[in-house]
Amino acid sequence: MSTLTIISHTEHYKSSDGTLVGLGSTITEINHLLEIFDQIIHVGMFHEEEAPPSALPYISDRITFVALPALGGHGFIDKVKILWNTPRVLKIVRNSINQADYFQFRAPTGIGVFVLPYLTLFSSKKGWFKYAGNWKQKKAPLAYQFQRWWLKKQKRPVTINGKWEDTPEHCLAFENPCLTEKEFIEGETCIENKQWNASEISLCFVGRLEDQKGIGLLIEVLSRLDQNEKTKLKDIHIVGDGANVGTYKQAASASGLNFVFHGVLSRKEVHRVYKISHAIVLPSASEGFPKVISEAMNYGCIPVVSNVSSISNYVKDNINGFLFYPITFENLADKIKKILNLTDLQYYNIIKSQNQELIKFTYSYYNKRIKEEILR
Repeated sequence: MSTLTIISHTEHYKSSDGTLVGLGSTITEINHLLEIFDQIIHVGMFHEEEAPPSALPYISDRITFVALPALGGHGFIDKVKILWNTPRVLKIVRNSINQADYFQFRAPTGIGVFVLPYLTLFSSKKGWFKYAGNWKQKKAPLAYQFQRWWLKKQKRPVTINGKWEDTPEHCLAFENPCLTEKEFIEGETCIENKQWNASEISLCFVGRLEDQKGIGLLIEVLSRLDQNEKTKLKDIHIVGDGANVGTYKQAASASGLNFVFHGVLSRKEVHRVYKISHAIVLPSASEGFPKVISEAMNYGCIPVVSNVSSISNYVKDNINGFLFYPITFENLADKIKKILNLTDLQYYNIIKSQNQELIKFTYSYYNKRIKEEILR
């Protein structure tokens, strides 16, 4: 019997029927870790607010949730709350670690400033760290910079997004898992049957609706296409939410294009959007390697993405997608126009070149690497 304790800032909620649910992408990954571990203790943050549609439940009573107070944020009061709760958080972490054979800490997060040193200096348990952010982010918040520095100096394994020449040996490039075996096979079928019509092209954007993620730039670029280019666009699916969604909707409504704002969707509903879209456009300023890119590629969406962090490790410009940098109006417009002018043969060649790498984003492949490279 082996037990894993995971410490993260993953948001958890109670659904309307009282079921515990959490951030869908993380919960799905943890559910699949039951293929390796007999028991999992997840130390995460509990929020009193209503659960979003993307939240999912655990699939087994072999997973136990241990609640942390909901901490984090960029304001001064948020930082004070983290410091005030430090003893409480460390006590919960210590008790949960003591019940396990291994631990995983998911960084970067506000509590990482003190939990990382605690795990390094005061715990002898076997374990590893998962750094899910941009390992090469140049202007990262100070707390994130500290956590990256600390992870480089300690000796336990660290899984990171991307391959970098100056990375210490214990920092391992790991793909961020997001596909089941069934979804991978569904993707192959979807690609074989996907229809391309140069006058009925569908685009999608999936992520937080904020300028840093590039939604404003995307709307601006599409709005300023000429009328001939606009007639090629059937619709633009926007999945996600944000504080300024009203502003983006207003800008989109003046574009003369059919923008469809879906809000936050469940995992299955997002996959339906991928199946009817021909390209996913993400002009984001800062990413690790977003799961939505590999998910969308699995269903035949050409990625049109900014060349930041490790994205170029998997998306090759003019081969299986389109990369651009710097993130400017002109660069994004150039790549979108390339999409709009693809022939059907070019489109099929691009989407069929994607599958070889996508097996690396399955949960089974991820678990195999965990067993062989982390738990050995």
